[in-house]
Amino acid sequence: MAEAIKKENAWSMIRLGLILAAYAVVACAMLAIVNNFTAPKIAQNQERKVSAAMQEFFPDNGLTFETVKDFTPPVVGAITVDEMYVAKRGNEIIGGAAQVSGPTYDQGSILIGIKTDGTVAGLKFLKLTDSPGFGLKANDSTFKLPNGKTFYGQFEGKNAKSGFTAGENFDAISGATITSVAVSSLINEGAKNIFKYFDMKGVAK
Repeated sequence: MAEAIKKENAWSMIRLGLILAAYAVVACAMLAIVNNFTAPKIAQNQERKVSAAMQEFFPDNGLTFETVKDFTPPVVGAITVDEMYVAKRGNEIIGGAAQVSGPTYDQGSILIGIKTDGTVAGLKFLKLTDSPGFGLKANDSTFKLPNGKTFYGQFEGKNAKSGFTAGENFDAISGATITSVAVSSLINEGAKNIFKYFDMKGVAK
């Protein structure tokens, strides 16, 4: 009798394991199907955001925007430069932009535009998943710093060659210092690689 109960318990555990495995396989398959449908749409939306941002950074008529293919930025810790772009007037490079991703309070992805003289042409968030009411203020167009500017807007027009340090050449968000400092790290890494590319092309001023 005891032996029969042991066999029944063993079979029950095996059966439960098989059922759980089947559920896992079905769930993974469904996620893969959903990803196949949504990934291209997400990529298209990202491309549109980048294109619109480049036009804002470099609004002059007659410019073309190209993805950089002849330069590979290094990965620095958890920060990655996902893509780099240049703005051209004919064959002349007048500016560049870097799409940079990395940890903020959670995760963020920005596009930082730089003119060849080192001036920040603009900053756009492509993604920010930090805390509502605190970290997300960094990407809030209605939130103003004491200087009257948005967090991201305060960088425009400043020279990025010496990098950005909270409290020295930009204002952090009160209550969201981690996000503020982390975003400056993304900006600094993006700018550093843009300058390297400018130097490689002999267009740095």
